[in-house]
Amino acid sequence: MKDNNTNNNKYSINRYPKTRNQSLQAWSAADEYLLTEFDSLNLENPSMAIINDRFGFLSCHLHTFSPTIILNYKSQEKAIIQNIESNDLNFSKLNFISPLQSLPNKIDVSIIKIPKSMDLFKMQLFQLSKSLNKDSIVLASFMTKYFSPQMLSIANDFFEEVKQSKAWKKARVLLLKNKKQEKEILILNSIKFQDLNFQQYYGVFSAKIIDYASQFFIQHLKIKNSDQRVLDLASGNGVLSKAIQLRNPNCEIHLMDDSFLAVESSKLNLNGENVTYHFNDSMELFKDDYFDLVISNPPFHFEHETNIEVAIRLFHDVKRCLKSEGRFELVASQHLNFKTHLIKIFKNVLIISENNKFIIYQCF
Repeated sequence: MKDNNTNNNKYSINRYPKTRNQSLQAWSAADEYLLTEFDSLNLENPSMAIINDRFGFLSCHLHTFSPTIILNYKSQEKAIIQNIESNDLNFSKLNFISPLQSLPNKIDVSIIKIPKSMDLFKMQLFQLSKSLNKDSIVLASFMTKYFSPQMLSIANDFFEEVKQSKAWKKARVLLLKNKKQEKEILILNSIKFQDLNFQQYYGVFSAKIIDYASQFFIQHLKIKNSDQRVLDLASGNGVLSKAIQLRNPNCEIHLMDDSFLAVESSKLNLNGENVTYHFNDSMELFKDDYFDLVISNPPFHFEHETNIEVAIRLFHDVKRCLKSEGRFELVASQHLNFKTHLIKIFKNVLIISENNKFIIYQCF
């Protein structure tokens, strides 16, 4: 937890989920710089959109403007709500929408933390540009160590005027003005894998190819006739679930992901009466002893962070939701050494297969 005093308002902003890593904060200098640059505009009651506010730092400080907040993750929604409530702020002033929904017709100013995925940044500016007029302003921030020339080229695709600020606490802000004439862009990638075409929205993990860990997992995935209820945890575009469906078309498949765009992507690649999608970051909605099989290529990259705490928390959820004879199979990079954590949770942890990069575990 960190206290912040910006714009003469003091709020306590916490990460969700909680972390033991003291180096991981709920905001960065790039967030603070956005507030400073917004104040310098001296706008009177502007209509506002906030994009990529991961934990609610911006939403809390700007809540009096009744901003529209674009939510990419269920954990993001929970974090913002948690911090709004813990600071006794007015939750009704916030308007949440998904990355695929249209923004209000008029947005005077938009506040953006530039994401790691440049494809996602492009998609977000495209979505935003439809609701801007010629006088609208976009403020987009980033930490200088993550700068990419693509940030400027993408911004120039949508705006006539792109100005970059001086560095402050190793952060910069782009000022974008005078939007160009709207043009349609593709917001979906198409990936061919095993004679199938998988579609996924920009910003979903592994944009150009099916992740190599997932490919390795599918090579060694064996489905039993008794696997009648299966969960694909952190399901991404649904490629693992598709492999299960092809092997056992009659089983009940659940796909769950923290990313809204991942869930919507999986709906493009998988269908059937026995398929259910869950936009969530935890397994709280599932009963105890529910699944015969849980599979996962668990996340450990969150934007520019590497963090295995989220995966470990999910492993505990998996144990609760597995039937007594059920099993949990996952693939991970060798360097994560997940076995040291899995053996503290499950009675039996086996290695199904491994190569020089990846390892597949089976837990009972």
